[in-house]
Amino acid sequence: MEDLLSPGNSAPVPVRRRRPAFHHLRVAAVQRLCEDAVVVGFDIPDDLAEEFAFTPGQSLTVRREVDGRDERRSYSICSPVGARPRIGVREVPGGLFSSWLVHDVRPGDTLEVMGPAGAFTPDLTAPGHHVLIAAGSGITPMLSIAESVLSGDDRSRVTLFYGNRRTGSVMFAEELADLKDLHPARFQLAHVLSREPREAEVLSGRLDADRLSALIGGLVDVSAADHWWLCGPHGMVRDAQWVLAELGVPDLRIHQELFHADDAPVRQTRRHEEAVTDGPVSRVTVTLDGRSTTAALPRAATVLDGAQTTRPDLPFACKGGVCGTCRALVTEGEADMRRNFALEAAEVEAGYVLTCQTFPVSETLSVDFDS
Repeated sequence: MEDLLSPGNSAPVPVRRRRPAFHHLRVAAVQRLCEDAVVVGFDIPDDLAEEFAFTPGQSLTVRREVDGRDERRSYSICSPVGARPRIGVREVPGGLFSSWLVHDVRPGDTLEVMGPAGAFTPDLTAPGHHVLIAAGSGITPMLSIAESVLSGDDRSRVTLFYGNRRTGSVMFAEELADLKDLHPARFQLAHVLSREPREAEVLSGRLDADRLSALIGGLVDVSAADHWWLCGPHGMVRDAQWVLAELGVPDLRIHQELFHADDAPVRQTRRHEEAVTDGPVSRVTVTLDGRSTTAALPRAATVLDGAQTTRPDLPFACKGGVCGTCRALVTEGEADMRRNFALEAAEVEAGYVLTCQTFPVSETLSVDFDS
């Protein structure tokens, strides 16, 4: 992982809840936000209320079978803490999951959903000034964070810089306006449009490093901002990280989440052999739900892909190093994680990896999904 994207290396490893199982949930409502985006809300039975209690910034993983394949995707929760969970979904052109959710899912349908997960979450017990920088569908967890922070301690404040192409593509435009009306003194909102002129020049264009520098310089007392939350495509997050580093913001105050990392560079730390069946192997032991399984796995395949042949119950969602669902602790041996957009630096130092992006290196390797 690039140093630019590292959130800091001296914080304690975040405590994450044990991964829940999938449950069949009834779709309570589908609300269209704009032409290519919807909000999907779920009914939570009383017996699952505790399992589906979430903190702002977390996500839900949805599963469906397509042509005999187990397909999964993670979507951030946009509801404030304590409310019924809703996920925001923007259609990705050709997207297997997003197109289905945006166009085909209806109230009354039943979906397979895993309980909330993720550590992109603020501490609601500590008052502070939270600065949110989002683009496109990156607003989804930010809405949950902003509403939860503002409805909590009345000493807390939120500043949101939100980039989109046009007014018609802005997700949650009405909800953000309502939040501004409800907390006019504590919620500062700046919409930035890249393909539609705005009255103020600083609000017209891409939410890049130059524009972020101007917005932050004009609207934020950097020394008084307690936390910075970044969510969106890799380019925007990279630029925001650079700007904050130039401003001297401590790493521990910066938190990031990526929705799409396909344009992000992949750091090749070692030369991996081509995926051939007769290549080098490692004896890999995986532990999940208290049960350990050992198998000879090819070093040319990721730990997750290799181990799924004997442990199909291993948790995963995006397989792109973004969601963190496949997080596990290396307890023995050496492994090579090529890509990481989900783990905090302290987790990596402690030995945690994303198994979807990690290759066996040593003769023997043990990874624990329960840690």
